[in-house]
Amino acid sequence: MRNRRIRSAATTATTALLAALALTACQPSDVVNADPKPDSTATSAATDEPDSQATDKQQPPADENADSGSGSDSDSDSNKSSGSGKNDSADKGSDAKSAARTTCTGSNTKVTVTDVARPLNHLLVTATNTGEGNCDAYYAPLLGFDDAQSVTQINEDSKPQAVVTLAPGESAYASIALGGVDGAPTTAAYKLSVHFAGRDNQGSVGSAANLTLPKGTATTADTSVSYWQSTMADALLW
Repeated sequence: MRNRRIRSAATTATTALLAALALTACQPSDVVNADPKPDSTATSAATDEPDSQATDKQQPPADENADSGSGSDSDSDSNKSSGSGKNDSADKGSDAKSAARTTCTGSNTKVTVTDVARPLNHLLVTATNTGEGNCDAYYAPLLGFDDAQSVTQINEDSKPQAVVTLAPGESAYASIALGGVDGAPTTAAYKLSVHFAGRDNQGSVGSAANLTLPKGTATTADTSVSYWQSTMADALLW
């Protein structure tokens, strides 16, 4: 009888021990259809990813766009101010060039020779300033007809009160009296070289202008040229 009780007690203890071990070993994830234990790494990644995508797709706020536009206007105003400064500098540079003076030569003037109806047997030489600054037409043009070895004589009575100064686009004039003092010209002439005198009147300076004379031009030994004048009317007095 006692042995049965001992066996029964042992059996009961064994059964209880096995049940306890079974309960200890069994976890929620081992139960069929049980929800798996959340993984902290996966949860963090799933949580961070939507935020990252939302940041990439985010557009600038409207007030930032407005500020950007305002900045463009500011830049535009700055550019306008800068442009105005450049124009002022250009104007000053232009004024400086206009104020600068040099000697008129064949390189900074356009020279022409034309026939005139009155007075008879006269030609008119015109030199127009084509440079960017003022130039001075000193004394009289130094003329050479065809292959002449000396310059044409100058009519000293035609000397003006002052040197003729030409602003860009302005012209100086000199007349050629072909007949001189002895009557009609008799020597045919075809080419004319026009040289310019320097300030010291010691010969020509710069390049010359080489012209073709009007058809029928003839000269004499007494052919003369006037000083440079500021008007055509003054030149043709001689």
